Amino acid sequence: MKSVVLTASWLQASDTQKIMQTLGHDMVRVVGGCVRDALRGVSVTDIDMATSHLPDVVRDKLTAAGFKVIPTGIEHGTVTVVAAERNFEITTLREDIETDGRHAKVSFGQDWQADAARRDFTVNALYADSNGVVYDPLEASGTSSLADLEAGVVRFIGDPDTRIAEDYLRVLRFFRFSTQLQPEAPDAEAIEACARAANQKEGMLALSGERLGQELFKLLSHTTAPHALDLMQQAGLLPFIFPFTPAMDIQNKRLDNLIDIQDTQFFEPDVLLRLAALCPDSKVVIDQLSEKLRLSKKQTKRLKGALDTSCHPVCYMSAREMRRALYVSGREAFIDRCFLTWAMDKKTNNAVQWRALIAMATSWEKPDFPLTGDMMKTAGVPEGPEMGRVSEEVERWWIDSDFTDDTFSIIERLKAVVQATIL
Repeated sequence: MKSVVLTASWLQASDTQKIMQTLGHDMVRVVGGCVRDALRGVSVTDIDMATSHLPDVVRDKLTAAGFKVIPTGIEHGTVTVVAAERNFEITTLREDIETDGRHAKVSFGQDWQADAARRDFTVNALYADSNGVVYDPLEASGTSSLADLEAGVVRFIGDPDTRIAEDYLRVLRFFRFSTQLQPEAPDAEAIEACARAANQKEGMLALSGERLGQELFKLLSHTTAPHALDLMQQAGLLPFIFPFTPAMDIQNKRLDNLIDIQDTQFFEPDVLLRLAALCPDSKVVIDQLSEKLRLSKKQTKRLKGALDTSCHPVCYMSAREMRRALYVSGREAFIDRCFLTWAMDKKTNNAVQWRALIAMATSWEKPDFPLTGDMMKTAGVPEGPEMGRVSEEVERWWIDSDFTDDTFSIIERLKAVVQATIL
């Protein structure tokens, strides 16, 4: 193929150039997703590099040049370089010696073609030097990564079953990349290999929850996620991710609509809320999902709030109703619930009302309940459990009164509760 030169601001950035010049123009290249996405005109966040230097040499050269170098995976040849603008992952050229579907024993080398051959998909086996010249090492063996990228073809390098057996997470990665580059006609041979992988239960079940969760969140960050999940369901792969059976006709539709709302209404993509859209409206399943994907306590709490059916927002609710729901559910849970309910609203012209409701909820400040312990003691409430019970009684009235700040009215209500239930 004709020579291709990559023009990207991140490649010409001072940190990138300094790293590449320090390691030597002919000894290091950017590789993988950053090259693939830059050629597609997609923004790049992560920059990976491959080098013929051994990991210790990389560390020593870049440390001497003033960079902070972290040995994040040095036994596999990878170090992370911390620069002013971003971090870089730099990996020594390598070949797989032995794999078990999760881990690989590797040997370091000098062969760019061998390094390319061990990668997952052809479109991820592209390299570029510090001048932006793109290299396609697989072309020497009769496969062109550049041609596949231009055609939008996502396929495994070499035998698909072998590539998958090296790391079963590549199954999920295939669907993520394929629906972005080739949504209408994914590679049939790769689809069949992924379906066969679903029957290799030991390999799929050996994937850690952390890795599954990370890959699922990456998939959900793209607008093509519903299509990818549909294909994964057809291949029999969803049971390895979800500890429940998703009602894909309903939940994937909710996800699709939510993504459309976030995309067309200019809301930030929210992968955790997108995950909530895929779950049934039951807090019970979230504990199972959290354990499966090793979610954090904060993530688990948010998912439970988003799926709490005691909150029933409607786009036409009054400001007073909204404030009550916000106080009871919490702002984050209420807004999440609004998005999920909006995603299932069949009337598209309600969008203006939903936007207004979410805007009001976003600016809402939770009021402080003004009843104090001293006020209750003065009214004759004995210390102990009665304090909590009376406080809850008065708080319910206070919420229903739309959070009145009239201290006299609050004290009168307190006295009425005490008179009726204590004295």
